[in-house]
Amino acid sequence: MKGVVTTAGSEYLQKHASPATKDASCLAHLRQRPVHIVGKTNLSEFAVSPSGTNDYFGTPINPFNKLWKLIPGGSSSGSAVAVADGQADIAFGTDTAGSIRVPAACCGIVGLKTTHGLISLDGVFPIEPDHLDTVGPMAKDIAHTVIGMDLLQPGFAKRYAAVSAKKPTGKGIRIGRLKLKNTYVKIDDAVDDALTKAGFQVVPLSNEFRKQWEKATLDGDNVAATGAWLKDADYRFKLGVTNRAKSVIGVGQISHKTSYREALARRDEWQRTLQGVLNRVDFIAVPTMKSTPSAVPPNFGYGVLEAVMLKLQNTVAVNLAGNPALAVPVPMPGAMVPVASLQLIGRPNSEAELLNAGRIVELSTQKD
Repeated sequence: MKGVVTTAGSEYLQKHASPATKDASCLAHLRQRPVHIVGKTNLSEFAVSPSGTNDYFGTPINPFNKLWKLIPGGSSSGSAVAVADGQADIAFGTDTAGSIRVPAACCGIVGLKTTHGLISLDGVFPIEPDHLDTVGPMAKDIAHTVIGMDLLQPGFAKRYAAVSAKKPTGKGIRIGRLKLKNTYVKIDDAVDDALTKAGFQVVPLSNEFRKQWEKATLDGDNVAATGAWLKDADYRFKLGVTNRAKSVIGVGQISHKTSYREALARRDEWQRTLQGVLNRVDFIAVPTMKSTPSAVPPNFGYGVLEAVMLKLQNTVAVNLAGNPALAVPVPMPGAMVPVASLQLIGRPNSEAELLNAGRIVELSTQKD
């Protein structure tokens, strides 16, 4: 944002970077609308932590905190919390490996990862802009997420309205249901219940596709880690950069040497595989996360937490393909955190259709 330092959650950047001389391109349309910008949100340092914690600026407070502190999810943790606790109607985040959808899942809100390349990244702090990085809206409900998308892409609301008029209910919408190993049973049940109530035609996806998804997840993690190394390597020896961030950057150096090129070489094949499934169904459904948000650990446990989070989020395979995906909360009765997050994955540039499907889920689950 013009006149403001882009800190990227970093003490070093806060103290040494100059204020931006112009807005990021994604804010251009917003500036022309009667919108009140209430603030700049916090995030994980350099946007590389899926837990959403921040040692310097402080960790945004998960709205589901009760007896213990829960992670808000990252990296766009401040954006999710600002929406969840009512400080903002709409927030923007970036998503490289799940950084919109994971905090949306942890905080019980809606988050939209857009098609790669759809929204300009000019002026956005980069991790892996050539293959993974995206900008998208976050909000408490589908209606406000549509408004957020319209601020990023003028005319979107009209396209969404046309899609909603054409498909007002779940009848005739085919959903490919992907089941993943080690998912909390109540989350799978909540997702299946929401799909049933929405009236979708649910088609189970094969174990072979699950194995391809798992491989794409590993490849996406390697590409994202390498991106952090290529973009942030100069910060490894700076005072004010946490050891946690330095270790993440170091992992990217290893990935760059051992697995990055092979992972990227498999990207085209994964895109074809995903498109093949989406030629048979309208959307793919999978939990955004395999578990509810973890407790914030003591400082010595952060490294373990970040590694565990990579295993719990079902998001980066979508980034590797470049497709859009929507995280939408669904009821999960009887759990300590009362909502799960359903992730719907669509064809490239199907954001309007995704949000319409999310609207159908939202309406059908709110009837309880």
